[in-house]
Amino acid sequence: MKKNLLKLVFLLLVVTGTPAMASSVEPATQSISEVAKVATLKNRIEQIQEMDKSVLTNLEKKALRREVKSIDKELKQLAGGGIYISVGAIIIILLLIILI
Repeated sequence: MKKNLLKLVFLLLVVTGTPAMASSVEPATQSISEVAKVATLKNRIEQIQEMDKSVLTNLEKKALRREVKSIDKELKQLAGGGIYISVGAIIIILLLIILI
């Protein structure tokens, strides 16, 4: 009984760890247009960081912040997400397996 339970726990750990590793996107697998888009977005962020913001009004600064946030979201989407499992979720899963 304990051997089967240990095998099940080990199998669960292997299965839950595999999607997080397999879902990473390498830059080599991205198309040329995606790479070019990422480069232009990064250049725009650098331009915004190098700007002299002391001469801008509050509304212009707010618009820049919104633009940077939208660029960050777009870069995260292009980079690929991945599957993340928190430590608390893993502990709860293990406890449920042990109790069942």
